Amino acid sequence: MVSFDDAANLGVRTIEATHKVNGKYYKWFLFAGLGLSAYVYSLDGTTTYNYLAFATSSFGHHSLISTIQVAQSIIIAVGKPVIAKFADVRSRGSAYLLALIFYAIGYIVIASAGNTATIAGGIIIYAVGLQLLMQIIIADITTLKWRGLVSSLVSTPFIINAFVGSNISTSILTHSTWRWGYGMFAILVPAALSPLIVTLLWAERRARKSGLITKPDSLPFVRAVMDFTDRLDLFGLVLLGISVTLILLPLTLSQTAEGHWRNASIIAMIIIGGCLLPFFAFWEVKFARYPVVPKRFLSNRTIVLAAFIGAFDFISFYLTYTYLFSFILVVKPWSLLNATYFSQTQSVALTFFGILCGLMMRFVHRYKYILSIGLTIRLIGCGLMIHSRGANASDAEIVWSQLLQGIGGGIAAVASQVGAQASVTHSDVAMATAVVLLITEIGGSIGSSIAGALWMNIMPARMAKHLPFLSQNEQAELFGSIVSVTQYPRGNPIREGVIQAYDDVMRTMTITATVIAVIPLLLSLFMSNYYLGDSQNAVEENDLRDMDSREGDKDNYPIDLDTTVAKK
Repeated sequence: MVSFDDAANLGVRTIEATHKVNGKYYKWFLFAGLGLSAYVYSLDGTTTYNYLAFATSSFGHHSLISTIQVAQSIIIAVGKPVIAKFADVRSRGSAYLLALIFYAIGYIVIASAGNTATIAGGIIIYAVGLQLLMQIIIADITTLKWRGLVSSLVSTPFIINAFVGSNISTSILTHSTWRWGYGMFAILVPAALSPLIVTLLWAERRARKSGLITKPDSLPFVRAVMDFTDRLDLFGLVLLGISVTLILLPLTLSQTAEGHWRNASIIAMIIIGGCLLPFFAFWEVKFARYPVVPKRFLSNRTIVLAAFIGAFDFISFYLTYTYLFSFILVVKPWSLLNATYFSQTQSVALTFFGILCGLMMRFVHRYKYILSIGLTIRLIGCGLMIHSRGANASDAEIVWSQLLQGIGGGIAAVASQVGAQASVTHSDVAMATAVVLLITEIGGSIGSSIAGALWMNIMPARMAKHLPFLSQNEQAELFGSIVSVTQYPRGNPIREGVIQAYDDVMRTMTITATVIAVIPLLLSLFMSNYYLGDSQNAVEENDLRDMDSREGDKDNYPIDLDTTVAKK
């Protein structure tokens, strides 16, 4: 038996043992399971996004889309370290099973929701861990030179489902209801993920029976639970989640609250959130035995920069994307199907050029300058959207603004993630990936909250300006539901007034997003530039090829160009 402290890396030791006792067919089964789970995950992403506007509108709360997305992003953010640590302490298979349970329950809650709050609750429950776990498993089994390509290939179904998913969501909204659109995934996801989970659990069981994995000493139940929560730093994660939530949610709720910014509850939320944030930092530095962000990560320039690049990129992205589907439905004379196709433009471009980026890194063996090029393209697309945001732009202009953002975003996402994973040991890869995505998702929640604040605080005034012939109640109805807006045809004075109001708000959002998009580009210039070879990472001697073929191959010598230190 080994000490209980060794359980911290039990999941890592388990996945390494499975590679030793299971043959090459195990990897093929693993890749097949990943492919199937990636497909259903992409089908989810290309359909459910379109239901939220109609789900919230059915309860007269269309403006609360940003509030829901803020809460969702925060839960996703704080949940990623929990799932990553669970995957390290227990195993990859058990972590997948836990994430699946949350996923299914969340969609059941949404499908049966009787109000907007329940929809928000279900969205918060389901959004835990699946994307992160796919990237962790890929990092476990791939070398650095193939990492970018393989991690981007699992997104390939987004290209297919941009069209398949659009037709499905359109048919459901036309012939059924958004409830069935959400509810069907409570059936599809367990069915699609079962092969992957069975493969992982079977391989882990076989590795344990081989004797390569020694279970840690058992502890009394209460102490085991306390030790486990300590390793997860649940107190720190709760502090972080509450503080960020209390700071950001008032931005999206102030306009609907009585007294607006003078509302005592709004003021109290901001003050308490502002006080909890430094308390969280104090807890992490002084008391946390296993901090959310390990201290060794804070001195890792690549991880820090990758996290902030992701955060600012997500702030910029969600500023324009949060209300984009609603905006297009209102300002463009497109059918629901064509509007849904358009909403997937960035996803298709992001996926396709993410794959090209991974292929390029396979032969170039570097990622830093590829990352900078991607962020430059992303900035150009964002800037183009200031002029070509919809109301007065040609169809080609607005589509190209989304294509360019998708091209740049796909390149940047793959390059920054591979860089972060290259800079840590195998035992840290899960947590490093989770920390980068934690900061990135918090950036997404900030972007959604800013979008919500602009929408909630500017839109009513813009509607009053462009629709002076309507009463306040009529304006409020149009503000609360896109269904109420789209019932008026193009050319109708009411529809045209709403279009002008939407256009004014989106202009402010796109200008803000473009300014923020400059920051990640500047940060990318200071990234390390590790050599991407045949190792699992760039800081250990851990060639993943057959041992007989490693001698004399230059891929065994990952180099950080910024330090010019060769690691043999």
